Amino acid sequence: MEAGEAKSKKAGGPRLCCICNQRRPVLKRPKTLQQICRECFYEVFEEEIHQVIVVNRLFKSGERVAIGASGGKDSTVLAYVLSELNRRHSYGLDLFLLSIDEGITGYRDDSLETVKRNELQYGLPLQILSYKDLYGWTMDEIVKMIGLKNNCTFCGVFRRQALDRGAALLKVDKLVTGHNADDIAETVLLNILRGDIARLSRCTSITTGEDGPIPRCKPFKYTYEKEIVMYAYFKKLDYFSTECIYSPNAYRGFAREFIKDLERLRPRAILDIIKSGEDFRIATTTKMPEQGTCERCGYISSQKWCKACVLLEGLNRGLPKMGIGRARGGINGDHTRETKAGSKSIETKQCGSLDF
Repeated sequence: MEAGEAKSKKAGGPRLCCICNQRRPVLKRPKTLQQICRECFYEVFEEEIHQVIVVNRLFKSGERVAIGASGGKDSTVLAYVLSELNRRHSYGLDLFLLSIDEGITGYRDDSLETVKRNELQYGLPLQILSYKDLYGWTMDEIVKMIGLKNNCTFCGVFRRQALDRGAALLKVDKLVTGHNADDIAETVLLNILRGDIARLSRCTSITTGEDGPIPRCKPFKYTYEKEIVMYAYFKKLDYFSTECIYSPNAYRGFAREFIKDLERLRPRAILDIIKSGEDFRIATTTKMPEQGTCERCGYISSQKWCKACVLLEGLNRGLPKMGIGRARGGINGDHTRETKAGSKSIETKQCGSLDF
């Protein structure tokens, strides 16, 4: 017995949580590599997000805030944590769930069932808008026409505008999304690879669109994806984990794999990439696009027509590749002749029925 006790004492005994020094650790934090217990993980995870909200003054008491809810891990954890912090710290926010139905059979229809359960679990009102109602097309119909190449361009453009239109319907003051640190690091890398100076200059901003109708906030800007997964797992949150069936060849996927490789070698690489993006300075001689509004639907655009209207015009003319790639002369040109000839005009669609 004495020999056993001496051996245990020599070995230092069981390892304890490096924060509370009372309980045994159950995980190693991907961000800091600290070995901590479950209770301390909950506390530091939630407190870090709270500090991001407070330091960046993301919200004001009395604001109506829509949470972009897809049913996935990021938006589900965001809805749960924001509900908890709103109650615990008396933010004074009215929270809503806002979901977009892209019309992807076997994927989005299933994930929306998760969102509907979250509505009941968290007691948050839910608003669902569909591509079909807004644009007259589902993603299934778009992919059937254009194939699997460039389909993410259509979905990304339509989804961004659909979220803004949903937020306008809910009459909210802010829209929050579950974009995490991994997502932002990927976006920095993608914008460098594409030479997209305009987006590079704003992709690390925690709040965007402040000069527009509804600002967007990213409370998870410094939160690692792995920690979000761990939090959802330990809290037993109800979320949908299947990847989109149309995105396996998305360009972003290559950047994601590169970021994951960097993280394995150096966990802090994700935050360092974000810091690099924040510190980029655009030369004064670089010509930046001027912000305006789309002549067709009134949405924010640096061209005569916003990207969504250009893509829709191509779909409705049977020329889906018309809006893919960099803008060329003629895309936003006169379309009266085509409309008179019998092709559909997006002016008859619901896109543009809301003022921004």
